[in-house]
Amino acid sequence: MDRNSRYQILKQLLANLPRGVPFDLATLEQVGVSPQLAARHAKSGWLERLAQGVYAFPNDTLDLHRTLIFLQQRVPGLHVGGKSALTMQGVRHYLSHRERVVLWGEANFTLPDWFTMRFPARYVHARLFDWPTPELPRKTMLTPPGFPEGLQVAAQERAVLELLYEAGTKESLDEARNLFDGLRSPRRELLGQLLSCCTSVKAVRLFLTWARDTQMVNVDDLLKHHAVRTGSDKRWISRMADGTLLRLNPHG
Repeated sequence: MDRNSRYQILKQLLANLPRGVPFDLATLEQVGVSPQLAARHAKSGWLERLAQGVYAFPNDTLDLHRTLIFLQQRVPGLHVGGKSALTMQGVRHYLSHRERVVLWGEANFTLPDWFTMRFPARYVHARLFDWPTPELPRKTMLTPPGFPEGLQVAAQERAVLELLYEAGTKESLDEARNLFDGLRSPRRELLGQLLSCCTSVKAVRLFLTWARDTQMVNVDDLLKHHAVRTGSDKRWISRMADGTLLRLNPHG
């Protein structure tokens, strides 16, 4: 390739690729940059190689949410979940400096170093739901107003069960309760569907217990219309990571 052709490709590269987001080899090929040429551009400083097959512009400041959309295309079911999803929808207790973003996904996955070096985050992979239909998980996702289109965030009905799954381990019980108290007009039918296919007895019982306390929903009516998984008829007792002894009855 002569010098003029390389200059034209670089010019097209700079003009057509967005700032603030990484790009892969497929995206580079669309603007005429082969894997071999991408490697040369990285060596000469025109591109920064973040990982194998992943590049960005040198000294570019990546945008968290647009970068998450990039990762969503590579990790099945990746979404902002739990406490972070509730925070993005205005349900919050307090915000700590540089709080870690909670991400959930369907696959075993380790967040890449180039991502965690820029964004404090942790990834949760747990089979929290036995989905009865492929439509239900889609109903539990949204993009909150003000965030980039396509960003997958758990709706509050799903996010609260993800939060309760981690309550007492990764999240404190006190903060989980404060966030629970901040829920706004949850959809009762969707809650019933999610509780019916939730695999965590702790999360289900904790939800029912706190829902009775707050009267957020009519628990008896919810149990009447949905086959909620509450485990055995025995009281669920477990000591949490913070030392708290948690006692939960079958129906809250």
